[in-house]
Amino acid sequence: MLKQRIMTSVVLAPLALLLVFYTPLQLFSLIAGAIVLLGAWEWGSLMGLKKSAHRAIYVSITATLIALLHVHWPIESLWQSGKLVADANYLFTLAAAWWIVATLLVFRYPKMARAWSQGYVMPAVAGFLTLVPLWLALNVLRSAEYNASEQFGSVLIMVVLGIVWSADIGAYFAGKNLGKRKLMPNVSPNKTIEGLIGGLLTSVVFVLIFCYCSDVAHKQWLLYGALTVVIALFSAIGDLLESMFKREAGLKDSGSCLPGHGGILDRIDSLTAAAPIFALFYAWTVTL
Repeated sequence: MLKQRIMTSVVLAPLALLLVFYTPLQLFSLIAGAIVLLGAWEWGSLMGLKKSAHRAIYVSITATLIALLHVHWPIESLWQSGKLVADANYLFTLAAAWWIVATLLVFRYPKMARAWSQGYVMPAVAGFLTLVPLWLALNVLRSAEYNASEQFGSVLIMVVLGIVWSADIGAYFAGKNLGKRKLMPNVSPNKTIEGLIGGLLTSVVFVLIFCYCSDVAHKQWLLYGALTVVIALFSAIGDLLESMFKREAGLKDSGSCLPGHGGILDRIDSLTAAAPIFALFYAWTVTL
């Protein structure tokens, strides 16, 4: 299993860097959409859709939503005069509201499971609110300051990925060496409160190092550190939300397309929450 994970990572890492740094905007948007649609296919299994045809219908609806957003917000026109187009903020506000609701669902599991697990409508809507804002967030970040620097947005994406990865690494080592109190045993038995705290601290350290290396004004460090804590917390909720849906569906992994890692959702679950929140915060801070 470890060998498979390493081999898969060795292949995926350069592909991810190529996607983030060297693909033109339109191609980036299309590939990001394809990744989200693969996630939608796996979300169908979390909903309990057994037939491939039914899962294909769910993917088609998700693709239609993304296509409509692409027509309304082409990636090259998301920023106007240095500001995010106003109505894109509405979707990110909706996404933020969803993640607050998701936090409640996770913390109240399994007591509230019956309220959302009966039928397909509620899990389907949850999937739309989880996956579609991720696509828009990636487009928003990639296209930021694009006329001034084609790779500025790529750096923003790497920052949010760094927050997620550093939080995961910190949580793993803190949980393994210091973890005693379970965080959410009904959702993910291996996660601990100590691991969560360790993840938050390492993500803040990562961002402060980035601020230092990027010559960010010292007066902004406290703000960026505080925002990082919020983003890292929501990244943990993204992970826990998928774990909750997998537990309810009786699945260990969301899929099997990434040997040693599981499915696409198993790799992007934290990012589904972190990226929209990061994009919302970035759009907010650039107007300060």
